[in-house]
Amino acid sequence: MGRMNSPQQILVVGATGALGRPVVKLLRERGVAVRALNRHPEQAADLAALGAEVVTGDLTDEASLQRACQGVTRVLAAAHGLLGRGRFRSEEVDDTGHRRLISTARAAGVQRFVYTSAYGASADHPIDFFRTKHQIEQLLATSGMDAVVLRPTAFMEHHVHKFNGQVVLTKGQAKLIGPGTKPRNFVCAADVARFALRALLEDPPPFHRLDIGGHGHASNAEVATLYARAAGMAPASSHLSPKVVAALSALVAPFHPGVGRLMKLLSLPDDAFDEHFEGAAALEQSYGIRLTRLQDFINQQVRAASP
Repeated sequence: MGRMNSPQQILVVGATGALGRPVVKLLRERGVAVRALNRHPEQAADLAALGAEVVTGDLTDEASLQRACQGVTRVLAAAHGLLGRGRFRSEEVDDTGHRRLISTARAAGVQRFVYTSAYGASADHPIDFFRTKHQIEQLLATSGMDAVVLRPTAFMEHHVHKFNGQVVLTKGQAKLIGPGTKPRNFVCAADVARFALRALLEDPPPFHRLDIGGHGHASNAEVATLYARAAGMAPASSHLSPKVVAALSALVAPFHPGVGRLMKLLSLPDDAFDEHFEGAAALEQSYGIRLTRLQDFINQQVRAASP
């Protein structure tokens, strides 16, 4: 393990997100000065109570990025626009916004930049979000800053709970887009936060690019069944066929590109791109970070939702 350093101040972009919030908390537990940039400061009262400097801004506002980067030595970019629309559509946040942040951070003298990419990001990925992630990885590598890239699989907080299990718990049945048969890997964002912490604090960083995933694989249909069983319900689900989803995606995309993108992703054939990850045990052994099991995460969500 590298030496843990105490940088002058760390900027977390997307501080109230699934990854940003636990990273800010972990940093403050260690007494590190944190500037927490987010669009809705009223949602960051818990971070302010921990002593984080909460500032308003986002990746589409260059002036806010210039203010946020002043005096910080390291940056975690943990915001994305996968489901965005209008000013906050993916093209503005994930592409132009991150180019703007990298340029601004470099000009402000930031020494280390930790970027949240995505597992499987590549130049020929069928979904534009993943192609953009790949492009930003390439740009960051030539930035002159000490660059670290995190490449997590699908966050449990979103793809297991928000987009799937939450509906099972509130409506009594899953509403699946497409057949829901594709085996997927999921990782808890709170676990990824511990890798981000080490990337931000250790000198030298313990890695410069790291694929991060959890144990095992499950389809969306299997996730829904696990939720139902954990909640004592009979498994039930409804499906939209891939053809219907693809047609809806094309109709929705001009008005809400984020939703259109998600629908397109879920309408693709199971073999359109691979979501397998086999490295969880090696991650645990190498970095001493226990990765949350899918069933344990689901049990936690079911308990939290119980009266």
